Amino acid sequence: MALLIKGGTIVTSSEEFRGDILVRGEKIAAVGSGLDWKEEQTIDAAGKYVFPGGIDGHTHFGLSIRGARTASFDTTPAAVSGGTTTIIDFVPQPKGMSLLDASIKHRSEMVEGVSAADFGLHAMVMDAQPGIYDELPALVEAGIPTIKLLMAYKGTPFYSDDATIFKMLEATKKVGMLTMLHAENGDIIDVLEKRLISEGNTDPKYHAESRPPAAEIEATFRAVMLAQAADAPVFVVHVSCADAMAAVRDARGRGIAAFGETCPPYLTLDVGYLTKSHFEGAKYVCSPPLREKQNQQPLWQALQNGWLQTVGTDHCGLNFKGQKDMGRGDFTKIPSGFPGVENRLALLYSYGVRTGKLSLQRMVDVFATVPAKLFGLYRRKGSVTVGKDAGLVISDPDYRGKISAKTSLHGVDYNAYENFDQIGRVDKVFLRGKLSVHGGKFTGCLGQGRYMERETYTTAYTGGAKKRLHR
Repeated sequence: MALLIKGGTIVTSSEEFRGDILVRGEKIAAVGSGLDWKEEQTIDAAGKYVFPGGIDGHTHFGLSIRGARTASFDTTPAAVSGGTTTIIDFVPQPKGMSLLDASIKHRSEMVEGVSAADFGLHAMVMDAQPGIYDELPALVEAGIPTIKLLMAYKGTPFYSDDATIFKMLEATKKVGMLTMLHAENGDIIDVLEKRLISEGNTDPKYHAESRPPAAEIEATFRAVMLAQAADAPVFVVHVSCADAMAAVRDARGRGIAAFGETCPPYLTLDVGYLTKSHFEGAKYVCSPPLREKQNQQPLWQALQNGWLQTVGTDHCGLNFKGQKDMGRGDFTKIPSGFPGVENRLALLYSYGVRTGKLSLQRMVDVFATVPAKLFGLYRRKGSVTVGKDAGLVISDPDYRGKISAKTSLHGVDYNAYENFDQIGRVDKVFLRGKLSVHGGKFTGCLGQGRYMERETYTTAYTGGAKKRLHR
């Protein structure tokens, strides 16, 4: 039985047009106008947008953070309901365990048979053993061509020094992998955190003061210079401020293969949320922290102009009660991060497209197409193209409503965007041709997601740095 999605406005990263999409099995079989097949089930998409399923390249499901564990993969219906059909999750590396074994353990014990969304994995260095660089070919063979290191969190297993990062950049270049960096200066943060706590400054708002923009800007500049020294590509995650964005943009202009991501919190929230009374500010603790509102417009401009390439969520499903509030009396003990995988498309459309900050085409690009290219999924995902997986989102642009934790599938007790106006809503989602959201409600099942082996950066995203900038 074929499926015909008829008469919708199909939006790609380069155009939009009214047309039909024929789906056979799990694949897109035809895209055009006037398609008519006797055996198909027809869905009328007139008056609605049809987007490729989103790819969120930055999630943390089931991650232990400062004594708390984020909501696990049984909450991935939130991703699908929000139009994200593929997630790429970061795999922490237990001490003494190889990167590949950590990934196999994460996949088999937490993800396989549970995730409602298709999924890939990023390796994440937490124990830089002497032989860690020799492990990379095995990761590539397993379809894990990306690896993350953190410049922040000095004194913890998350921290990597410059020597480790430089050697990893050199090693990943040899096998075609993409190195991802969390760019904040760990020394600055360590000094400021200890000083603030010793002075009795313990409230959530001091989280931002301990991680000033300068700490991110310096580390971002250092990250791209390390990449230049290694002649290797680098991807800077969760860029939060204008000057850090400029460091990525300007590096690429100099021929460095530097790429960057921002996240919905930095586009829609500001540092004032950390001052909410009754410890409510703890809900908004994330790293890098929320910034002054003046940074938002430059970040929107960076997305529109291609200076930043993707929007990931840095999704961390943490509860306020019993997790975030562990930091009462000491902001350094507040688990960092908050949920958002369900709201990414809604926020980009409501506060980007509908305000004129972002075109529909660029929204699709940062939401689906470029993540597919950078992270090695483009042969299967990221666009409405014949032969690709039928991961499709039908969105109703006439919907008006509010974002609320009460209707969320995040599985936690709050939503950082509570009562935000929402324009447009995901009406239907198809995961490899299977209807998984209908009328805005999740109709799929846990375990329907499949592991996606991904290609290397050099295979998936060819061309020189300048060519990539102007593609």
